[in-house]
Amino acid sequence: MTVISVFTRCVEGMREGALIVSESRRDKEFHFQNWFKERLEETGLNFDQSGRNSYPDFTLVKFPDGYELKGLAYPGRQANFDSNSQVPTGSHNGRTIYYVFGRYPKEPDGNSYPVLDLVVCHGDFLNADHEYVHENKSMKGFGSYGDILIRDRKMYVVPTPFQLLEGVAHQQTLILPAEAELRDAFIEVGELKRVEAANMVVGYSFDLRTNELIAQKVPNPGAGTEHVFRAWRLKGSRTDPVSIRQMDLTTVETESDDEEANE
Repeated sequence: MTVISVFTRCVEGMREGALIVSESRRDKEFHFQNWFKERLEETGLNFDQSGRNSYPDFTLVKFPDGYELKGLAYPGRQANFDSNSQVPTGSHNGRTIYYVFGRYPKEPDGNSYPVLDLVVCHGDFLNADHEYVHENKSMKGFGSYGDILIRDRKMYVVPTPFQLLEGVAHQQTLILPAEAELRDAFIEVGELKRVEAANMVVGYSFDLRTNELIAQKVPNPGAGTEHVFRAWRLKGSRTDPVSIRQMDLTTVETESDDEEANE
């Protein structure tokens, strides 16, 4: 698994004091990506970097793995992130997808600053469905003259590991499916179980007169299925345990549209 080398090099870079370098205060999108790119180059793995709105951000050349980056300002929006081009998944176009979350100071005192903590997780930890295919659609006929087009451009708002888990803040943690066995340089710090919901959304309708959004749900054929993961850290790191945070999904707060969007 390339993720072992990639995670190891990221942690080593943090320990060595490798800083994020932002070209300007307006550089809010690619500074963490650039930091990760440097660590990826240091592994010696060949890779391609995708363009804007492509998925994932980095694809390896000789291995069927991809990496999607999510930089989070701290303190700031921590509970969830916007995914504009693809619902998270652990498998996409034949590649295994890993998500890389890094937090950095929201108000640094210069253009160079550290990565405060790091979580690298298999995409299945965020969503285990590999069947859904993201598409944007449009329809004509809106407006008083019937010549306005409406685009259905979906945005997915996804919980981050900092919301889903206890014990990952201010640490460097790797989360992989339970069947992955890591030895030597790694220590296990938690077993994590995510359970499939009773119902699943298969569609929705939006009333343009009332601005009401209505979800269409059906029973989830995988309801109750447990997806088991393990949390790992490099030796020499703190061994604080990692566990699933208990949340009532009916009362989970979402970030305001006015909140600063993450990468």
